[in-house]
Amino acid sequence: MSQPALTDALGRRIEYLRLSVTDRCDLRCTYCLPKGFRGFEAPDAWLTLDEIVQVVRVFTALGVRHVRLTGGEPLLRRDLPLLAARLAALPGLDDLSLSTNGSRLKALAKPLHAAGVRRLNVSLDSLRPDVFRQITGGRLDPVLRGIEAAQQVGFAPIRINTLLMRGVNDGELDELIAYCSTGGFTLRLIEAMPMGATGQSAAGHSLELQDIQRRLEQRIELIPERLPGGGPARYYRLEGTDAHIGFISPRSRHFCQTCNRVRLTVDGTLLLCLGREQSAPLRALLRAGISDTELSAYLQRVIALKPEGHHFNESPLNIDRFMAVSGG
Repeated sequence: MSQPALTDALGRRIEYLRLSVTDRCDLRCTYCLPKGFRGFEAPDAWLTLDEIVQVVRVFTALGVRHVRLTGGEPLLRRDLPLLAARLAALPGLDDLSLSTNGSRLKALAKPLHAAGVRRLNVSLDSLRPDVFRQITGGRLDPVLRGIEAAQQVGFAPIRINTLLMRGVNDGELDELIAYCSTGGFTLRLIEAMPMGATGQSAAGHSLELQDIQRRLEQRIELIPERLPGGGPARYYRLEGTDAHIGFISPRSRHFCQTCNRVRLTVDGTLLLCLGREQSAPLRALLRAGISDTELSAYLQRVIALKPEGHHFNESPLNIDRFMAVSGG
């Protein structure tokens, strides 16, 4: 018997759901949220745990195999380990992962791992406390302690996500590679997405990853490798080491033709493309008592509207959302 598949009009199979459980964050990264931003959703507008479970249950029945918990900062969501345990128990879900800024990870690493989360991405843009505070407004030490705690309880792989910005942290690449190599982590470099005023400003200062890759290749051979996960990163092993580096380049080398994911925001809006406006509201349907069968049919109709790709390079001002409210 063939497995169900959720396929868009271009034949791309949708297997990956990024699930935002909150739009709140305890840091204020300069590329993510404007200083003083207070336009968060009220908690009663958030999807409840039962509503989230229903949506993911239907998605997995349609062939989605990867779910990533995101925010804002997902560790701010009360009862997150309970939600993770319920999701991990769903038939057909092969991979439950989490993206976090790491500030609260020390306390929550053990219960989240026990709940069934296995893979972890931690945002870490600097190993220098002053630069870290400049970028995030927060403290570096809790993040490093959280990463250590996650490693101790058995999270694997742990991936460190870094956005290199010209004149801010672009001189730290060797330090970050050394930190990840010593710790057994994978370093992933990410280009800023020009979403909202903060994203557009960050994109103007972020470095194109193809240039970074070429510079690295002048010093050491990068050997292509495949690593677990459902995302778009291109991974390489640094010759003569066990260290890995990944590149996520949505602007300079976009991957729209192989896009396999959609995003669900905390208020139940299904975003079909991070760089386009096509979306579908689910919250009202869920609160009206839609059945799994009806929701499945609705999702299949909606996925057919997924656009071919983003227009960030041609029309960067068209999207006025912040990353924190878009599911990371």
